[in-house]
Amino acid sequence: MTQDPRPIRADVTPEGLVLDEARLARKLAELPEGAPVVAMVHGWRYAPDLRGDCPHGTILGLDPPGGNRRVVSWPRHLGLDGCQGLAIGLGWQARCGLWTAHRRARLAGAALAEIAERVAHLAPGRRLQVIGHSLGARVALNALAAAPPGRFGRLILLAAAETRGFAEAALASPAGRAAEIVNVTTRENDLYDALFEWGVHLGLRTSVGQGLGRAAPNWRDLWIDHPETRAALAGLGHALPPPPRRICHWSPYLRPGIFALYRALLEGSLPLQALPPPRPARRWSRLFTHGGAWDLGPPPSLPQA
Repeated sequence: MTQDPRPIRADVTPEGLVLDEARLARKLAELPEGAPVVAMVHGWRYAPDLRGDCPHGTILGLDPPGGNRRVVSWPRHLGLDGCQGLAIGLGWQARCGLWTAHRRARLAGAALAEIAERVAHLAPGRRLQVIGHSLGARVALNALAAAPPGRFGRLILLAAAETRGFAEAALASPAGRAAEIVNVTTRENDLYDALFEWGVHLGLRTSVGQGLGRAAPNWRDLWIDHPETRAALAGLGHALPPPPRRICHWSPYLRPGIFALYRALLEGSLPLQALPPPRPARRWSRLFTHGGAWDLGPPPSLPQA
């Protein structure tokens, strides 16, 4: 087995999906049975080959540069070293206005569905798992809507920028009915949910950051800021500290201990049914609580048509 822990790089370009299929085939052939194949999808304000904001050199790479506490290596923390699991980093052009990124996420979803199709062709019987943050979660749900049944296993959505209505439609698709979705959310993200709801949907739609709004057998809302949820996760061996901030869009992948939870979900050792039931607090309850810092990051740019 060749020792090459780097994630497989995939990019959405104007000409379509760019992917080293020969390397993907080789790494899939070397991968032990049962090891997960995981597509990682970034959100807004990243773009391939853009200095300082290229996802492959930051969160989707093994050795991102220091100096920014919000930039951590997803594949390294997930243990996706090419042996215990294979990482595929999907880059798409999201360094743009919010409306433009929202539209491009749909095209990126078609590319993600194509990656799942290639994995199934090269390694019959393997399903693609997905972890995506913010608009990367929209990419993942769009991929469900575009794929045949059985192409995806579990999708982990982190602070998802998508509406309940579209999530319902993705769940009802052939691929959606055969997949499992863990919607990781927190009241720390309320401000960003509101910006998405009003900046893109003019206040007419509700984000899945507020939960799906109903029970579904293959969807689980996981509120990582709720004390009872954290207590239940600790009982499963995944202790998480309380949220240190009132506002933080990156909490679902910066919270200490959270990647071990995602690893267990992606490899299948933690059943969906074992996760604690959804227990959301009142909206804006983190914003108006006493104590805790704010982590707004760079100011969002105005939406562009």
